[in-house]
Amino acid sequence: MEQLTFEKIKALIGERKPTANKGDNGRALIIAGSELMSGAALMCAAAALRAGVGTLKAVVPNGARQAFYSVPECMCIAFGGEKWNELDENFIAPYIAEASAICVGPGMGKDSGVENTVRLALAAKKPIVIDADGLNALSHIENIANMLHDKAVLTPHIGEMARLTGLSTAYIKENQAEVAAKYAKQWGCTVLLKSFRSVIACHDGRIALNTNGNSGLAKGGSGDVLSGITLAMLSQGLDTFGAACAGAYTLGASADKAMALLKERMLMARDVTDAVEQTVNKLFE
Repeated sequence: MEQLTFEKIKALIGERKPTANKGDNGRALIIAGSELMSGAALMCAAAALRAGVGTLKAVVPNGARQAFYSVPECMCIAFGGEKWNELDENFIAPYIAEASAICVGPGMGKDSGVENTVRLALAAKKPIVIDADGLNALSHIENIANMLHDKAVLTPHIGEMARLTGLSTAYIKENQAEVAAKYAKQWGCTVLLKSFRSVIACHDGRIALNTNGNSGLAKGGSGDVLSGITLAMLSQGLDTFGAACAGAYTLGASADKAMALLKERMLMARDVTDAVEQTVNKLFE
């Protein structure tokens, strides 16, 4: 199993050409948020922007629209309803069609429309990150291997992986690499299984271990930041395994950088997002 290092991730990302324009760096789409959990969508968006995405749009319920005034770099599109079961498929279809990569799940809640929205996003067969409530929706679907594809990245923590597989959390903790590899192959996608150490497994047999980061990440919002970074890497052309590796490493390295100023108990997801810019700048040097 490969262990991720700064040198490996730097080589993977490569240098950004001085002639690059926003179109070269992808058109990302976030499908996320709800009236009570707009913060998850905001953190995902901020991390994607810090990680270098070219343009970013977010489709959110009407109740989450106002929160996006704090991130003017992200074009926020509210669909009018307050719940995902009010989303018109014809409304979101053009945004899915134009996106080079998609993230679905952060802060969406658990209403009945989330599952259908995840199905719509997956049906496009585009590079996609599925996290949080998107994973919870997947866990209610039988034979998810029939929906998933080789451009999908799942980012479950141990509890979410237990819901997806039916395995106990204790078993997954003790067999993290084996579980990630088994289900990446079974589902035909990339699985980024998050814990104190994260394992990234690809359907083609590649597997990597990320050992950086610290316990300050054991707080709400860290997964949203990871999803945003991974989305940005997909948008900039990395394959699913590479994007997941870059996302996991960058999150951990950024948390370590933030930790130099803040202790674990004070560390917040926004501190990690702020440090992402410095980490990515070093990777792009």
